[in-house]
Amino acid sequence: MHMIALKLTSDCIRTTVSRMRTTLDLPEDLVNEAKAILGFKSKTDTIVFALNEIVRRAKRRKLIAMFGKVKIDIDLDKSRRRPGYRMKRIKGNG
Repeated sequence: MHMIALKLTSDCIRTTVSRMRTTLDLPEDLVNEAKAILGFKSKTDTIVFALNEIVRRAKRRKLIAMFGKVKIDIDLDKSRRRPGYRMKRIKGNG
């Protein structure tokens, strides 16, 4: 499994870990439309962004599918009470 680190900039996306050179037969109109929508200058940046978006959405769907299936036994009221929090707040207002 290759890990790809991305830096999003206004001009482009740059990969810093690994790359794979390949030749693809893509519909030019579709790539150009996606490029214009995303505001990228290069086809590579457009395709990389689109692939990352597909992966992100799939991971999100998996997380959503887990909703309600994971039992977490946390006392929210107790976890929100922090030592000293109330005293600092009272002193700050006075």
